Amino acid sequence: MRTRLLPLLIVLMAGVLLALGFPLAVSVAAAQQQEVVVDRIDDTVRFAALAQFVSETPTAMDERSATLEDQLNRYHATYDINVGVFLRNGTSAMAKAPEWWGVPSAGEGQKAFREALTGRRSQDPPQVWPWQLKGRLVVASPVVRDGDVVAVVLTDSPTDHLRERILRGWALIAAGEGAAMLLAVGAAFRLTGWVLRPVRVLDAATHDIATGQLNSRVAAASGPPELRRLARSFNEMADNVEGVLEQQRAFVADASHQLRNPLAALLLRIELLALELPEGNREIASVRTEGRRLAQVLDDLLDLALAEHSSATLELADIGELAAERVAAWRPVAEEKGVHLGDDGSAVTAWVDPIALSSALDAVIDNAVKFTPGGASVTVTAASHGTTCSIVITDGGPGLTDDELARIGDRFWRSGRHQNVKGSGLGLSISRALLSAGGGRIAYEHHEPQGLRVTLTVPRTPPPGAAHGAD
Repeated sequence: MRTRLLPLLIVLMAGVLLALGFPLAVSVAAAQQQEVVVDRIDDTVRFAALAQFVSETPTAMDERSATLEDQLNRYHATYDINVGVFLRNGTSAMAKAPEWWGVPSAGEGQKAFREALTGRRSQDPPQVWPWQLKGRLVVASPVVRDGDVVAVVLTDSPTDHLRERILRGWALIAAGEGAAMLLAVGAAFRLTGWVLRPVRVLDAATHDIATGQLNSRVAAASGPPELRRLARSFNEMADNVEGVLEQQRAFVADASHQLRNPLAALLLRIELLALELPEGNREIASVRTEGRRLAQVLDDLLDLALAEHSSATLELADIGELAAERVAAWRPVAEEKGVHLGDDGSAVTAWVDPIALSSALDAVIDNAVKFTPGGASVTVTAASHGTTCSIVITDGGPGLTDDELARIGDRFWRSGRHQNVKGSGLGLSISRALLSAGGGRIAYEHHEPQGLRVTLTVPRTPPPGAAHGAD
């Protein structure tokens, strides 16, 4: 979720910064140009004041004309700005610098000149941008004498320095925007972490409960108020679910325990009754078989209730050796059926409850040998994979369909093709409960060319909160 929320926040913050940065950049450019334009206006007004007292046809010895021309030359030499005082006709000039320069015949220069002839200063020139390499600033002011416009002072300025100043201003804005963006990204990381931390904890707790760790809870002390309320509601729900399941387990265990004594008495009476009947009576044999099956179901129900209720006592053990022990115990049964049962003898250590893992292996190996026909093989292999270890049991039986794989391990479920095979349908459920208590899991998949592949996975490190036994 963070990978989706974080880019969204960053894009939104970048949009806000850009929305603020563009107007600010335009404002900086306008302010820089306005400062230059004001300077040019001051210059043209000063030259217009000098030109008021210069004759429209100055003579060579006219001191005022000489002063005006000297000022214009110095101005041009100092600032490299074209300047001139042009008569109304636009072709004659009282003075100008450089000598070759004149009133532009078109464009902004001609427009400014005509505006000044009306008796007012020319309007501000269009905005100059840094990418306009040939941009110019033209400013004009009228020379008024006795209420009439007798000449126009015109300046034509290069924009190199102005564009450099605008670029420096924009660079400062970009640096500020970059720093603000870095702060915004850091704030986004903190914000998403603060918002999503309860979600991650909630997700982890949900996974723990789904895998059988019903005592997992969520700390409702951080995050937004809505998520804190959700955490409290989740804890209440988990408490209720755990309570209901505990009542269910207690009922199953109590019912199984209470039914065992009457069932044992009933089986005893059946055996006594069998002594009174002719040997080989089919009805009494069927009753005896069903009674024993019912006893097995009760025993399995009690084992399942105990497996789901008890906590694992973990210790560092060689699961390869445990697997070899269970293979040796089941080998006579497999040989009696004509099934080859073997293991690879690998030495693999993991944190497990040896008794629980042995019981889970018994259920899986029993199931594999039971459904594997004579002449086929059942193989048990132990291996390590990073932070986990696995024991893989493969058989050469008929295997299961995809729909059956999705249901295997459910309580009392048995394949419709194997209803005549002895069993209660609880063995693999007990295996799953035993493994879950120690942080392990069981998975089923097809084994090629035929059969079933069962993988028992256990951690190489003890799960947090699990009880540890002695090494």
